[in-house]
Order: sequence, then structure tokens, then C-alpha cells
Amino acid sequence: MKTMTAAAALAGVLCLIAAPAMAQEHQHHQAAAAAQGHAHGHAHADFESGRFHVRIDGPEHPVGDVILIPGLSSSPEVWDGLTEQLKGRYRVHRIHVQGFAGAPAEDNATGPVSAPVAEDLARYIAEQGLNKPAVIGHSMGGTIGMMLAARHPDSVGKLMVVDMIPFMGAMFGTPGATAESVTPMADQIYTGMSTSPREQYQQQADAQIVAMINTEALRAGPLEDSRTSDQKVSASAFRELIVTDLRPELGRITAPTTVLYVKFNDPRMSNDMVDGIYRASFATLPSAQLKRIDDSAHFIMLDQPAAFAAEVNAFLE
Repeated sequence: MKTMTAAAALAGVLCLIAAPAMAQEHQHHQAAAAAQGHAHGHAHADFESGRFHVRIDGPEHPVGDVILIPGLSSSPEVWDGLTEQLKGRYRVHRIHVQGFAGAPAEDNATGPVSAPVAEDLARYIAEQGLNKPAVIGHSMGGTIGMMLAARHPDSVGKLMVVDMIPFMGAMFGTPGATAESVTPMADQIYTGMSTSPREQYQQQADAQIVAMINTEALRAGPLEDSRTSDQKVSASAFRELIVTDLRPELGRITAPTTVLYVKFNDPRMSNDMVDGIYRASFATLPSAQLKRIDDSAHFIMLDQPAAFAAEVNAFLE
């Protein structure tokens, strides 16, 4: 019963469903993004990828580079507060995954999302000449960060995973679940997500966002992100998260790793139960520093910005 309660809680918190994006021409998107970037003081990286584009903030001579990866159906704006805290010292690279939050789907239109984004991130780090940047990923962004650090360990200086476990599928099956055993359920979820009528989809998305952000005044941005994300990209990305088990790969991570998490949004779950789930999930990376952030829902950077910034500053130093 406790396992199934945890499953329902984490699945509910992480299952952000998006409405279909409005069709946009790629050139129009790039021009609009560049104009918006200029207006907000950031630049866009000169990097060719059909998987993501990058906003850059920070000084000409930074003390280091920080890559921020948002979660499923999220935009770089979820990192606005943290970027303001960091950009005076660090060069901040905010990832915008194609298909999410108004960005055209491009190469993410079909198939997996996290794994190819991680591969292109390794290429981005190499082509931009970044020297072991710190990588911070929220939710699905945490999965991408773990993939990057495990599969390209020389590319990452430090890794922070924000409210994500290495095998989300464990929360969808019985104890001892494997990627193979949860695949039929993942396929069923994908079919439901990708084919649901828009109105039904949006109702679910809105309800999920309410559960993910305790601070009511800060829900509008993530709500808009979900409404302008591509339904099929979100469905494919969520299916991939369910069937991806990174636990066997965690031992390849050489970067110092911090994991921040919250108690599941379920009154039947205790702090000790959630702590135990995270300890077990990261058992193959015993050096990881695990820390629970209290009084927060899934978007820690929105619900507890001061505590989150303090943890990030300690992590970077």
C-alpha cells in the first residue's frame, strides 16, 4: 500500500500534460526569440540543434558556467529568479527544449526527447568550449542532467538534480519493476496523452500544475508553458521518462552530485518514507548528497526561492 501511495503521489506530481502548441514557422520563432532575448538582456547561443536552443546571461569574464535545464513542458522562465541571483558572477545557459513552451517541435516531433537532448548538450558544451560547467536540472531536466553526467562524465563539473529520481518507472509498477515491465503501461499512458481532446488535456494540465506549485501567484507562467507546449512531444517525453532506468548508469557519474527533493504531495506519505525512496533510488551513487526541502511542492525554485538559491550557491562554491 505504501509503495502504491508513493507511486500515485509521484506520478501525479510529475505528470504535467500539455495542450498542443500553435504552429509556428522556424524562422519566425528564431526572430521572435532573438528580439525577446534582446529586450530581456540575454543573448541566444550560436548553436545549431533541432533539440533545443539556449539563452545566455552573465558577464564577459564569468567565474564559471552554469547550465539550467527545465522540466517537462516548462520554459527557461522557471529559472528567472535563480538567473538573477547568478548572472553577476556566472555565465548562465538556460535550455529551451524544442516542443515545449511555444518552441516548435523540430527534431523532437517524434521519438525520445531526453536522451537526444543530453547528447546535443554534450556537443554544445564541447563546441562552446565550456570547461566542466555546473549542470542543474529540474524534473525531466534532472533526468537529462543524469544522462549527460553518466554518458559524458568529462563534460560536467557538478550536477544538481531537482526533484527527480533515476527510474520514474519504479513508481508505476510493483516492487522490483523494470523498464521492460512498465513499458506496456508507458505505452498506454502515451496513447492516452497523445490522443486526448485538447479541452480534457488542459483540464488535467491545470490540475497538475496546481499540485506542483504551492505559491498560487506563481502558477500563471507554468500554466502558459503547458498550454503552448506540443501535446505529442510532451507525451513522448513522458513515456521516455517512465521506461528509462538510469540506476545502472549512476556509477559512471564522476561529478559531485546534489539531489534536492520534496515530500510527495500526499498526506499519507511521511518525510521518512520519501527520504527512504530517494536513498534507495540513488543507492548506486552513494556519494550523492540528498537533501529534502520542506514546505515546497515540485517547483522548488518557485515555492522556496531563498532556500533554493542558498542550496545552489553552496553547491556552486
